[in-house]
Amino acid sequence: MSKATGKPTAHTGSPEPHAADSHDLIRVQGARENNLKDVSVDLPKRRLTVFTGVSGSGKSSLVFGTVAAESQRLINETYSAFVQGFMPALARPEVDVLEGLTTAIIVDQERMGANSRSTVGTATDANAMLRIVFSRLGEPSAGPAFHYSFNQPAGACPRCEGMGSVTDIDLTQLYDASKSLAEGAITIPGYTPDGWLVRVFASSGFLDPDKPIRDYTETELHDFLHHEQTKVKVDNMSLTYEGLVPKVQKSFLSKDRDALQPHIRAFVDRAVTFTACPDCGGSRLNEAARASKVGGINIADACAMQISDLAAWVRGLRDPSVAPLLATLQQTLDSFVEIGLGYLSLDRPSGTLSGGEAQRTKMIRHLGSSLTDTTYVFDEPTTGLHPHDIQRMNQLLLRLRDKGNTVLVVEHKPEAIAIADHVVDLGPGAGTAGGSVCFEGTVEGLRASGTLTGRHLDDRAALKDSVRKPTGALEIRGAHAHNLRDVDVDIPLGVLTVVTGVAGSGKSSLVHQSIPGRQGVVSIDQGAIRGSRRSNPATYTGLLDPIRKAFAKANGVKPALFSANSEGACPHCKGNGVIYTDLAMMAGVATTCEECEGKRFQASVLDHHLGGRDISEVLAMPVAEAEEFFKAGEARVPAAHAILHRLADVGLGYLSLGQPLTTLSGGERQRLKLATHMAEKGGVYVLDEPTTGLHLADVEQLLGLLDRLVDSGKSVIVIEHHQAVMAHADWIIDLGPGAGHDGGRIVFEGTPADLVAARSTLTGEHLAEYVGA
Repeated sequence: MSKATGKPTAHTGSPEPHAADSHDLIRVQGARENNLKDVSVDLPKRRLTVFTGVSGSGKSSLVFGTVAAESQRLINETYSAFVQGFMPALARPEVDVLEGLTTAIIVDQERMGANSRSTVGTATDANAMLRIVFSRLGEPSAGPAFHYSFNQPAGACPRCEGMGSVTDIDLTQLYDASKSLAEGAITIPGYTPDGWLVRVFASSGFLDPDKPIRDYTETELHDFLHHEQTKVKVDNMSLTYEGLVPKVQKSFLSKDRDALQPHIRAFVDRAVTFTACPDCGGSRLNEAARASKVGGINIADACAMQISDLAAWVRGLRDPSVAPLLATLQQTLDSFVEIGLGYLSLDRPSGTLSGGEAQRTKMIRHLGSSLTDTTYVFDEPTTGLHPHDIQRMNQLLLRLRDKGNTVLVVEHKPEAIAIADHVVDLGPGAGTAGGSVCFEGTVEGLRASGTLTGRHLDDRAALKDSVRKPTGALEIRGAHAHNLRDVDVDIPLGVLTVVTGVAGSGKSSLVHQSIPGRQGVVSIDQGAIRGSRRSNPATYTGLLDPIRKAFAKANGVKPALFSANSEGACPHCKGNGVIYTDLAMMAGVATTCEECEGKRFQASVLDHHLGGRDISEVLAMPVAEAEEFFKAGEARVPAAHAILHRLADVGLGYLSLGQPLTTLSGGERQRLKLATHMAEKGGVYVLDEPTTGLHLADVEQLLGLLDRLVDSGKSVIVIEHHQAVMAHADWIIDLGPGAGHDGGRIVFEGTPADLVAARSTLTGEHLAEYVGA
């Protein structure tokens, strides 16, 4: 062995380095994805590299769109030609050279599927392990492991089919009893008197199509509403007839509510009430699975426990026959606690997790992994974390690195940037003004570099000299959603109120369950914006309408020509600009349409101009440029300018008008919603972590915006972990002291200065440290 390197030496005794040890860099040369301008970087392997820069500077394009995308494409190429035949060719990212790639595991903030059968337990394999434990140790046993699964007929409650809730349908919302079928008695969306859905009823032979429903006999009413499936002849065709109620259950209630079109969702909300299943008490399991117990606890009780308590319970189980399984289950549950998710329960529906919680849940699968020399890619892993929890997240990232993995992190928080071995700072601006490497090196080097990130790295917002006086209060009494313990609190109006506390302390439960639905409250979260791949900032904000009208007026043609969702659409891609290939169980792929070259419009539409630009060129403009364009001259459109001004005001000046909403981050979606709501008359604004995805320099702009909202007479309530926002608040409500059943109480209410002076809570300690008190 060579003493210097600790590596084996050749027999000659000369310490020649082995060729295999020379691959210690991921080399990127000439990356041009999205806004990247020929970016070249060398990323050290088996180190932690943090990517910084303002929103829209190109961080995600480099990390996700180039490095991770190419790694996935190369893995697909290792499959046989037969398997690849079922997969569309993933486009190679726009880059000249990519060397030294390793397998990439992407841990992003995409919400986990909102399938009503998916829970935290089913998504992390914890349920699968628990089921085996109960099948071996449960008394009396219900049978093999699948007899304990609510997603299998053998284990599911027969009444609710494993859903945990039963539906009660309000028949008055399904039909108008004073009319006959021919007169349009059925009031369900899509059931028109001359449509096939109604014709099956009218021509089935069971019912008289001209008789009002209130005059039906008992038999006719049963056949109309509850008849089981049977074959009938309609116009010499054999069709299936069944009653209206089972038909509604199959066509609307078996689908996920969020996947329904808005008008159908509204109908379901009117017509259907969901209540806990009376047979299984909401546990989703049949009697045999519920009767089987280990130490007096059945599997439904175990899944309903807070994970930190469940971990303690599993630790107490001793049985040599399942010892390896118990050890793995223990490790999984301990990972939840360690990552700050010990307050969840395994039966929590995965669709209800926030982006940050979803990302940390995905991480759990990798923490116990024995893989090394893998590239882990994280997108703002500190989202939704209290400063206290960020230290724990940092330890986890370092642990992944120390196992010999390459860890790439896109991040804005200075506490997370501080642990980097290597920093790549992109910018200098956003959108077309970004896409270049401004700095590459150590954290110390970044501090001294004079880049925007370097200059703001040590920014600390000061406490305000004076705080505003409230003009009234929003009273919350006896709040008990989730883990809240009968909380009474007065939220002051006319000021900036910040609600803080560790992840899982009850902030969202307090704010989102107790405040929205009241008069004049506008609640703006980071949830996905309902809409298709066709939706973009121009369509979502209503900006496209005045623009289309201005184009139509200037060219003497119809406004519909200037919509890619209407007459002007390219016929080949139907106005999408890309052709989508669905991949069944793998992620689908989009390729640019060859006919319109991704412009989405017919060629003839692009002959029409406004202010020297065609509609595709206008939709390609960033907000800031479009704001100038529609301000004066031939292209002056005041209605469009007003909307663009609001978009720039919330810090989205770099977004292009036609960018698909599906490509926006959670923070960008929230700021887009905020810009749209700013024109409304609501008096109270509720925001959920508006600093998500914001660069340190942009936080100042956000604070200015919050101040302007309050000064214009609005009350602003913000759930936030960012200390700059806490310091800037007029009033702080701190929940805790811990998470889950250790939280749910108000541990402080008062001014930020009082919180710092008292240092009586975790938040108070961190804020005092932050402001240097």
